[in-house]
Amino acid sequence: QAQLVESGGGLVQAGQSLRLSCKAPRMITSTFNPSSGGWYRQAPGKQRELVATITRDYKTNYADFVRGRFTISRDNARKTLYLQMNSLEAEDTAVYYCDVQAAYSDYWGQGTQVTVFS
Repeated sequence: QAQLVESGGGLVQAGQSLRLSCKAPRMITSTFNPSSGGWYRQAPGKQRELVATITRDYKTNYADFVRGRFTISRDNARKTLYLQMNSLEAEDTAVYYCDVQAAYSDYWGQGTQVTVFS
């Protein structure tokens, strides 16, 4: 079983919303809680790019192209990261990956496809 399991991707029309989840079922709470996390995306033919990050203290940072539309959050009790994506645009179409940095290791999810059509 993978360290991180992503879900929530799909096919939506421009202007609609999606919420991505990234669960860490095998990670113990004492490892997940002090971790930092993030979401990245990779569109066809492009390099992977940072979307948003969140620290252990819940401080967040966003790429300019999603600021005001996307929100990253975490639920330590559920060992889960979230990415709420509103006002989706066709340019947001990509595979989205979550990343958790914990216990001196870097864990990646398997990726979830988000497709936005106009």
